[in-house]
Amino acid sequence: MLHHAICAAAVVLATCAAAQDPGTAVQKTTISLGTATPGGGFPLYGGALAEVVNQTDASLLIEPRNTKGSTENIPLLEAGSLDIALVAGEPAYEALMGIGRPRTPLKILAAMYSTPGMFAVRGDSPARSIRDLVGKPVAFGARGSGLVMLSRYVLDGLGLDQDRDFQAIYLDRAGDGPAMVLDGWRRRAAGSSRRTPTSSSASATSTRF
Repeated sequence: MLHHAICAAAVVLATCAAAQDPGTAVQKTTISLGTATPGGGFPLYGGALAEVVNQTDASLLIEPRNTKGSTENIPLLEAGSLDIALVAGEPAYEALMGIGRPRTPLKILAAMYSTPGMFAVRGDSPARSIRDLVGKPVAFGARGSGLVMLSRYVLDGLGLDQDRDFQAIYLDRAGDGPAMVLDGWRRRAAGSSRRTPTSSSASATSTRF
């Protein structure tokens, strides 16, 4: 898969250069881009990236593909089922360092953006700290997302266990989280997506961090 990742990068560079030469016949190269579940930041980011590249380079066709998120994107890349993919820092670090699994030969092509992970509650919630949510139902994110892994690291540092100390909820779609926060009678809190570009963030007037 190391060879696969390097080839994907080389294709982008080579075809971009060829597209700038009007005398060169350019064939369109299709590149699959793994993102995550609908409603989260990765599909939005991947869609915008694909749109810009496809419009600026006629030789490329980047096709975003919804997946379960970072923890699925890594094995899909290793299996050659994706050309490139968006992966959060925590699962990438564990895969590269061989934590809980063999070291991956995958390589990082580019960094995306750095943002914090946050817990979001309804504006009228009495909770003022993470410990106030102990014993409560908390949506920690989509099952395969890096957000779930990030929250485990953070809570472990606070001496809390994500599954033992909370009524942990793992989503099938990242976009379901904000609605669950607002539906306070069912779900008192939700781990907010840390991905900066999100199409389903809860209203600032209805929630707080």
